[in-house]
Amino acid sequence: MKAVLFDIDGTLLTEMPLIQLFLPWVYDELSKRLGITKEEARNRFLHEIMVRRDTYDWHDWNFFFRLFNLDLNYEELLRKYPHKLHVYPDVIPTLEWLEEEGYLLGVVTSGPEYQRLKLDLTGLSKYFEAIVTREDVKAIKPEPKIFLYALKELGVEPSDALYVGDSLTQDVYGAKHVGMKAVWINRDGLDGYHMADYEIRTLHELRKILG
Repeated sequence: MKAVLFDIDGTLLTEMPLIQLFLPWVYDELSKRLGITKEEARNRFLHEIMVRRDTYDWHDWNFFFRLFNLDLNYEELLRKYPHKLHVYPDVIPTLEWLEEEGYLLGVVTSGPEYQRLKLDLTGLSKYFEAIVTREDVKAIKPEPKIFLYALKELGVEPSDALYVGDSLTQDVYGAKHVGMKAVWINRDGLDGYHMADYEIRTLHELRKILG
């Protein structure tokens, strides 16, 4: 293997503390504006998210803010509350080890351009030679071209690259479909369809796979 590529959310970091911060405001605002209960507002907002699951729009909070005419901007939230982005404790030690071992490192994300901001705010950007978002190719995982674009940026063939992600449908299937080895990081110990080449619970286990 010459390169290791990663997903962002659920793999390198979690934005859940930030989501938990702004969602109550969203429900309160929609409740007042639409004259419905907060529970009804919550159900309406989450329904719009779920019916678009794994579509191009689903990956962008700003799309849903616009859909409901909410005065929110995700980039502004990220800049205001960077401490609400939590990098998993196994991430930096693993990236530093991979760097020391000479691997090329990259990111492939179905999220919009603000995914780069997340990596900047958390100090993770410096580890990656290539960071590819959906806006670079107008495509999302598991579409082949988003993976192939990242591999071209790194100058490696699919057979020489490993992809690590938490989604079986987007990350594992997408990576394997273009000929990469796929690692499913299953942090929560979920049951799933095990089509991945490897399943791990922590990024530290990459040392066994690559060692």
